[in-house]
Amino acid sequence: MVSRRSLLCLVAALLSAGMLAATPIPQDTNRLLLNPKAPEFQARAPERSIVRLDTSVGTVDIEVRRAWAPRGADRFVALVRHGFYDGVRFFRVRPGRWIQFGINGDPAIAQAWRNETFPDDPFVQSNTRGTVAFAFAVPNGRATQVFINTGDNSATHDKEPFTPFGRVVSGMTAVDAVNAEYREGPGGIRAGKQDAFFQGGNAWLLRQFPRLDYVRRATVLER
Repeated sequence: MVSRRSLLCLVAALLSAGMLAATPIPQDTNRLLLNPKAPEFQARAPERSIVRLDTSVGTVDIEVRRAWAPRGADRFVALVRHGFYDGVRFFRVRPGRWIQFGINGDPAIAQAWRNETFPDDPFVQSNTRGTVAFAFAVPNGRATQVFINTGDNSATHDKEPFTPFGRVVSGMTAVDAVNAEYREGPGGIRAGKQDAFFQGGNAWLLRQFPRLDYVRRATVLER
């Protein structure tokens, strides 16, 4: 039986050779994502919602709680609704600490959103295992990158503070199964090593880190 990682390597090789086309982003969605100032991205999120990540390692359901971090919840749900996280890679993994994702695979879209930051939310919820928060490098510097705490990071993350806007309510087994072989990969925001990723997108990742797991599709489930 062919292993999942062998299949991922085959897909990466075919993509690099131009023998397999990636699923195209609908043109209307692509145009919208190129315009971060569009009113669709200013919409208020529900007080509670479930975001489902259909990933290469299984389904992950995130309960988004606006009361924890309203600005973060609004941004995350709006981006999910309009396809921003579809196809994104889990590019930074520290086993037992966190997994990070949230740079769009299309370089034009990724760079359009790179500096589209929003003001910090007040700290409410601790960074316990399963909580989900935006990553940032400087105050008021959150944009699109998020991480899932795979361990209890309250001792280090609460004082920053990283401000969780949700928690995984189903699928932590899948989260724990995300491929960790590349560890920091292109690096975190603070590592200052993401330029090549933003410029090259998923095509660059497939060449450099061909076995990364990824989000196939993210959707907001109506409650």
